[in-house]
Amino acid sequence: MTTWLVTGGAGYIGSHVVRELLASGRAVVVLDDLSSGHASRVPAGVAFVQADVADGQAVTQVLQDHAIDGVVHLAAKKAVGESVEQPLRYYRENVDGMLSLLEAMAASNVTRLVYSSSAAVYGSPERNPIPETATLQPESPYGETKVVGEWLAAAQGAASGLSWVALRYFNVAGAGSDDLGDDSVNNLIPMVFAALDKGESPQIFGDDYPTPDGTCIRDYIHVADLASAHAAAAAYCEAHQAADAFNVGRGEGSSVREVMNTISAVIGRDVQAQVAPRRMGDPPASTAATEQILLTLGWKSQLDLEAMVASAWSSWSAHRSR
Repeated sequence: MTTWLVTGGAGYIGSHVVRELLASGRAVVVLDDLSSGHASRVPAGVAFVQADVADGQAVTQVLQDHAIDGVVHLAAKKAVGESVEQPLRYYRENVDGMLSLLEAMAASNVTRLVYSSSAAVYGSPERNPIPETATLQPESPYGETKVVGEWLAAAQGAASGLSWVALRYFNVAGAGSDDLGDDSVNNLIPMVFAALDKGESPQIFGDDYPTPDGTCIRDYIHVADLASAHAAAAAYCEAHQAADAFNVGRGEGSSVREVMNTISAVIGRDVQAQVAPRRMGDPPASTAATEQILLTLGWKSQLDLEAMVASAWSSWSAHRSR
C-alpha cells in the first residue's frame, strides 16, 4: 500500500480527493493550514497536520514521519479577482509554496507528484475545445502561478526523475456528500444559492457575448469526477515515469443562463437572474478537450450538470438547516 500526502486536504476539492484515494486502497495523510479548509472534513483515522505548505521543515517532517510515497498538491490561493488585486500574495503563497514542497520532497526522496493546475493557464482560448497543446497565456496572476507551478514540476522532473502529472481543472461544482459542499463565494453555483438566501436576484455578468444565448460558456465538472481523476493520476505516477498535463472537464460547455435554468429546475422555482455588466477578463467560452486524459489515464467524467446542481443544492440546504 502506498501512502499519499494531500496538501489542502481539508478543503472543498481536497476532502473529496482524500476520500477517493482512500477508496482506491491508498493510505492518506492530510496537511492543511485551515485558512479555508475545515478540520471536520478530514476522515476519522486519517493523520492530519495543521501547517503551511511553505513551512519546509514541517512538510519535510511529515514526509519522513509518515514514509510518504507521493503528494497531491492542492494547497493554494485560487480567486482570480483577488489575485489581480493582490498579485504578490498569490505569487508568495502559490509559487513559494510549490517551491518549498518540491525542496522537501527532494530532501525526503519522494518522487511522485499530482499537481492541482487550472484551465486559467490558457486565458482566452484561440479555439474550443482547448487541447493541452494550446498556448499557455494566463490573464491573471492566479493563472500565472499555476503555469509557474507546472514549469517547476517539469524542471524538477527533468533534473531528478520526479514523476508528475498536472491536472488542469475546468469549472468544479457539486458535492460528493452533504458534508463536503462548496462554500466558496467565488464559484457560480454557491454564489447563486447565497444570493437566493439573501432574497436577492443572482447576477449574469454579460449577455452580449458571441455565444448562442449571449452568456459565457464554461465546462463544468463534478467534484466527485475530479476526485476520481486524481486517483487515476496517482496510479499513473506510481506505474510510469510521468511528465504530463491533462485537462479535467466533461468536454462540453454550459452557458451561464443554462446553469441558471438548471438551478431553477432543481430547486423548483425561477431564480429570476438579472443581467449585469460584463466582468473584465471573462472569455466568451472555455471547454476542455478530453481525449488525452481518456487515452492515457483511462479517465472520463460520469456526472452531468443536473447532478452537480442537485448535489450542491442538497449540501447547501443541509448546511443551512444546521
